[in-house]
Amino acid sequence: MNIFWGELIGTMLLVLLGNGVVANVMLNKSKGHNSGWIVISTGWGFAVGIAVYAVGWASGGHINPAITLGFCLAGKTAWNLLPLYVISQMLGAILGAVLVWLSYFPHWRVTYDSTSKLVCFATHPAIRNYKWNFLNEVIGTAVLLIGVLGIIDTHNHVSGGMGPYAIGILVFSIGLSLGGPTGYAINPARDLGPRIVHAFLPFSSRGSSEWNYSWVPVFGPLVGSVLGTLLYQFLIAPLRAL
Repeated sequence: MNIFWGELIGTMLLVLLGNGVVANVMLNKSKGHNSGWIVISTGWGFAVGIAVYAVGWASGGHINPAITLGFCLAGKTAWNLLPLYVISQMLGAILGAVLVWLSYFPHWRVTYDSTSKLVCFATHPAIRNYKWNFLNEVIGTAVLLIGVLGIIDTHNHVSGGMGPYAIGILVFSIGLSLGGPTGYAINPARDLGPRIVHAFLPFSSRGSSEWNYSWVPVFGPLVGSVLGTLLYQFLIAPLRAL
Protein backbone atom coordinates (compact mmCIF):
# COMPACT_ATOMS: atom_id res chain seq x y z
CA MET A 1 0.00 0.00 0.00
CA ASN A 2 2.94 2.35 0.59
CA ILE A 3 3.97 1.86 -3.02
CA PHE A 4 0.45 2.36 -4.37
CA TRP A 5 -0.37 5.52 -2.43
CA GLY A 6 3.14 6.91 -2.61
CA GLU A 7 3.33 6.61 -6.40
CA LEU A 8 -0.24 7.80 -6.88
CA ILE A 9 0.26 10.92 -4.75
CA GLY A 10 3.77 11.56 -6.07
CA THR A 11 2.73 11.33 -9.73
CA MET A 12 -0.33 13.45 -9.00
CA LEU A 13 1.94 16.17 -7.56
CA LEU A 14 4.33 15.84 -10.49
CA VAL A 15 1.58 16.36 -13.08
CA LEU A 16 -0.23 19.04 -11.09
CA LEU A 17 2.91 21.16 -10.75
CA GLY A 18 4.45 20.21 -14.11
CA ASN A 19 1.41 20.58 -16.32
CA GLY A 20 0.36 23.43 -14.07
CA VAL A 21 3.37 25.49 -15.13
CA VAL A 22 2.59 24.73 -18.79
CA ALA A 23 -0.98 25.96 -18.26
CA ASN A 24 0.35 29.09 -16.55
CA VAL A 25 2.47 29.88 -19.61
CA MET A 26 0.09 28.80 -22.37
CA LEU A 27 -3.42 29.82 -21.27
CA ASN A 28 -4.79 33.27 -21.99
CA LYS A 29 -5.12 35.79 -19.16
CA SER A 30 -2.93 33.70 -16.84
CA LYS A 31 -0.37 35.70 -14.83
CA GLY A 32 2.43 33.68 -16.43
CA HIS A 33 1.12 33.84 -20.00
CA ASN A 34 3.88 33.80 -22.63
CA SER A 35 6.67 33.61 -20.02
CA GLY A 36 8.41 30.98 -22.11
CA TRP A 37 10.28 27.69 -22.17
CA ILE A 38 12.69 28.59 -19.37
CA VAL A 39 9.75 28.91 -16.98
CA ILE A 40 8.28 25.60 -18.16
CA SER A 41 11.57 23.72 -17.79
CA THR A 42 12.15 25.25 -14.37
CA GLY A 43 8.65 24.34 -13.23
CA TRP A 44 9.05 20.73 -14.36
CA GLY A 45 12.40 20.41 -12.61
CA PHE A 46 10.92 21.73 -9.37
CA ALA A 47 7.86 19.49 -9.82
CA VAL A 48 10.02 16.36 -9.99
CA GLY A 49 12.10 17.38 -6.99
CA ILE A 50 9.08 18.19 -4.81
CA ALA A 51 7.24 15.00 -5.80
CA VAL A 52 10.25 12.80 -5.00
CA TYR A 53 10.78 14.56 -1.68
CA ALA A 54 7.11 14.09 -0.81
CA VAL A 55 6.85 10.33 -1.39
CA GLY A 56 10.36 9.00 -1.87
CA TRP A 57 10.40 7.62 1.68
CA ALA A 58 7.18 5.70 1.02
CA SER A 59 7.57 4.24 -2.46
CA GLY A 60 11.01 5.23 -3.70
CA GLY A 61 9.54 8.15 -5.63
CA HIS A 62 9.76 6.61 -9.10
CA ILE A 63 6.72 8.61 -10.38
CA ASN A 64 7.59 7.41 -13.89
CA PRO A 65 7.17 3.96 -15.50
CA ALA A 66 10.46 4.50 -17.34
CA ILE A 67 12.26 4.86 -14.00
CA THR A 68 10.53 1.78 -12.61
CA LEU A 69 11.46 -0.24 -15.70
CA GLY A 70 15.07 0.91 -15.43
CA PHE A 71 15.20 0.05 -11.73
CA CYS A 72 13.82 -3.42 -12.48
CA LEU A 73 16.52 -3.95 -15.12
CA ALA A 74 19.17 -2.73 -12.68
CA GLY A 75 17.97 -5.08 -9.95
CA LYS A 76 16.84 -2.24 -7.66
CA THR A 77 13.11 -3.04 -7.88
CA ALA A 78 11.47 -6.48 -8.07
CA TRP A 79 9.84 -7.23 -11.42
CA ASN A 80 6.62 -8.40 -9.77
CA LEU A 81 6.12 -4.84 -8.45
CA LEU A 82 6.22 -3.29 -11.93
CA PRO A 83 2.42 -3.50 -12.57
CA LEU A 84 1.64 -1.96 -9.16
CA TYR A 85 3.99 0.95 -9.82
CA VAL A 86 2.65 1.60 -13.32
CA ILE A 87 -1.03 1.42 -12.32
CA SER A 88 -0.55 3.83 -9.42
CA GLN A 89 1.51 6.19 -11.59
CA MET A 90 -1.16 6.25 -14.27
CA LEU A 91 -3.93 6.93 -11.76
CA GLY A 92 -1.87 9.70 -10.17
CA ALA A 93 -1.19 11.29 -13.56
CA ILE A 94 -4.91 11.28 -14.36
CA LEU A 95 -5.79 12.89 -11.03
CA GLY A 96 -3.06 15.48 -11.42
CA ALA A 97 -4.37 16.44 -14.86
CA VAL A 98 -7.91 16.85 -13.51
CA LEU A 99 -6.53 19.16 -10.80
CA VAL A 100 -4.77 21.27 -13.44
CA TRP A 101 -8.07 21.55 -15.31
CA LEU A 102 -9.84 22.69 -12.14
CA SER A 103 -7.06 25.08 -11.10
CA TYR A 104 -7.23 26.95 -14.42
CA PHE A 105 -10.94 26.46 -15.02
CA PRO A 106 -11.85 30.00 -16.22
CA HIS A 107 -8.85 30.12 -18.57
CA TRP A 108 -9.86 27.25 -20.86
CA ARG A 109 -12.86 29.23 -22.09
CA VAL A 110 -10.80 32.30 -23.02
CA THR A 111 -8.03 30.30 -24.73
CA TYR A 112 -9.03 29.68 -28.31
CA ASP A 113 -6.02 27.79 -29.68
CA SER A 114 -6.63 24.06 -29.27
CA THR A 115 -2.92 23.16 -29.31
CA SER A 116 -2.27 25.54 -26.42
CA LYS A 117 -4.83 23.57 -24.44
CA LEU A 118 -3.49 20.17 -25.48
CA VAL A 119 0.08 20.90 -24.34
CA CYS A 120 -1.24 21.67 -20.85
CA PHE A 121 -1.95 17.94 -20.69
CA ALA A 122 0.24 16.04 -23.15
CA THR A 123 3.30 16.64 -25.30
CA HIS A 124 3.14 17.91 -28.86
CA PRO A 125 6.13 17.97 -31.24
CA ALA A 126 7.50 21.24 -32.55
CA ILE A 127 8.07 19.54 -35.93
CA ARG A 128 6.08 16.37 -36.43
CA ASN A 129 8.41 13.65 -37.64
CA TYR A 130 7.71 10.40 -35.86
CA LYS A 131 11.15 8.91 -36.40
CA TRP A 132 13.06 11.91 -35.04
CA ASN A 133 10.48 12.65 -32.33
CA PHE A 134 10.85 9.05 -31.14
CA LEU A 135 14.64 9.32 -31.14
CA ASN A 136 14.47 12.55 -29.14
CA GLU A 137 12.39 10.83 -26.45
CA VAL A 138 14.77 7.86 -26.42
CA ILE A 139 17.81 10.09 -25.95
CA GLY A 140 16.17 12.28 -23.31
CA THR A 141 15.00 9.30 -21.25
CA ALA A 142 18.37 7.55 -21.59
CA VAL A 143 20.01 10.65 -20.13
CA LEU A 144 17.39 10.64 -17.36
CA LEU A 145 18.19 7.05 -16.38
CA ILE A 146 21.95 7.55 -16.58
CA GLY A 147 21.61 10.62 -14.39
CA VAL A 148 19.26 9.07 -11.84
CA LEU A 149 21.33 5.89 -11.52
CA GLY A 150 24.42 8.02 -11.05
CA ILE A 151 22.77 10.23 -8.42
CA ILE A 152 21.59 7.26 -6.33
CA ASP A 153 24.85 5.33 -6.75
CA THR A 154 26.45 5.09 -3.29
CA HIS A 155 29.86 5.63 -4.86
CA ASN A 156 28.73 9.12 -5.88
CA HIS A 157 28.32 10.15 -2.21
CA VAL A 158 25.12 12.10 -2.87
CA SER A 159 23.28 12.04 0.45
CA GLY A 160 19.64 10.92 0.56
CA GLY A 161 18.45 14.41 1.39
CA MET A 162 20.09 15.88 -1.70
CA GLY A 163 18.97 13.15 -4.09
CA PRO A 164 15.54 14.56 -5.07
CA TYR A 165 17.06 18.03 -5.45
CA ALA A 166 19.71 16.65 -7.81
CA ILE A 167 17.11 14.72 -9.81
CA GLY A 168 15.07 17.91 -10.18
CA ILE A 169 18.15 19.67 -11.56
CA LEU A 170 18.65 16.73 -13.95
CA VAL A 171 15.08 17.09 -15.32
CA PHE A 172 15.55 20.86 -15.57
CA SER A 173 18.73 20.29 -17.58
CA ILE A 174 17.06 17.78 -19.91
CA GLY A 175 14.25 20.25 -20.52
CA LEU A 176 16.63 23.09 -21.34
CA SER A 177 18.91 21.04 -23.58
CA LEU A 178 16.72 18.35 -25.15
CA GLY A 179 13.11 19.42 -24.57
CA GLY A 180 12.61 21.64 -27.60
CA PRO A 181 11.72 19.06 -30.28
CA THR A 182 8.96 17.16 -28.41
CA GLY A 183 8.33 18.85 -25.07
CA TYR A 184 10.28 16.03 -23.36
CA ALA A 185 7.73 13.62 -21.99
CA ILE A 186 10.46 11.19 -20.76
CA ASN A 187 7.63 9.61 -18.76
CA PRO A 188 4.84 7.50 -20.30
CA ALA A 189 2.37 8.09 -17.43
CA ARG A 190 2.96 11.85 -17.45
CA ASP A 191 1.84 11.94 -21.10
CA LEU A 192 -0.72 9.17 -21.48
CA GLY A 193 -2.73 9.81 -18.31
CA PRO A 194 -3.29 13.53 -18.99
CA ARG A 195 -3.95 12.82 -22.69
CA ILE A 196 -6.83 10.58 -21.61
CA VAL A 197 -8.12 13.42 -19.43
CA HIS A 198 -7.87 15.85 -22.34
CA ALA A 199 -9.94 13.49 -24.48
CA PHE A 200 -12.82 13.24 -21.99
CA LEU A 201 -13.08 16.49 -20.03
CA PRO A 202 -15.44 19.17 -21.38
CA PHE A 203 -13.65 21.87 -23.37
CA SER A 204 -14.64 24.51 -25.85
CA SER A 205 -12.35 24.39 -28.91
CA ARG A 206 -10.91 21.10 -27.68
CA GLY A 207 -9.20 20.06 -30.89
CA SER A 208 -7.55 16.68 -31.31
CA SER A 209 -5.97 14.69 -28.48
CA GLU A 210 -3.48 13.51 -31.16
CA TRP A 211 -3.72 9.79 -30.51
CA ASN A 212 -1.80 9.18 -33.72
CA TYR A 213 1.24 10.72 -31.98
CA SER A 214 0.61 9.29 -28.50
CA TRP A 215 2.75 6.18 -29.01
CA VAL A 216 5.91 8.31 -29.29
CA PRO A 217 5.94 9.65 -25.68
CA VAL A 218 5.01 6.17 -24.39
CA PHE A 219 7.37 3.84 -26.25
CA GLY A 220 10.22 6.31 -26.76
CA PRO A 221 10.78 6.70 -23.00
CA LEU A 222 10.53 2.94 -22.46
CA VAL A 223 13.21 2.26 -25.07
CA GLY A 224 15.31 5.10 -23.65
CA SER A 225 14.95 3.63 -20.17
CA VAL A 226 16.35 0.29 -21.29
CA LEU A 227 19.17 1.94 -23.24
CA GLY A 228 20.15 4.33 -20.44
CA THR A 229 20.07 1.60 -17.79
CA LEU A 230 22.20 -0.76 -19.86
CA LEU A 231 24.70 2.00 -20.63
CA TYR A 232 25.04 2.82 -16.96
CA GLN A 233 25.22 -0.79 -15.80
CA PHE A 234 27.74 -2.01 -18.37
CA LEU A 235 29.79 1.06 -19.28
CA ILE A 236 29.73 3.47 -16.33
CA ALA A 237 29.29 1.32 -13.23
CA PRO A 238 32.30 -0.91 -14.06
CA LEU A 239 34.53 2.20 -13.82
CA ARG A 240 34.33 1.80 -10.03
CA ALA A 241 36.81 -1.04 -10.27
CA LEU A 242 39.38 0.96 -12.24
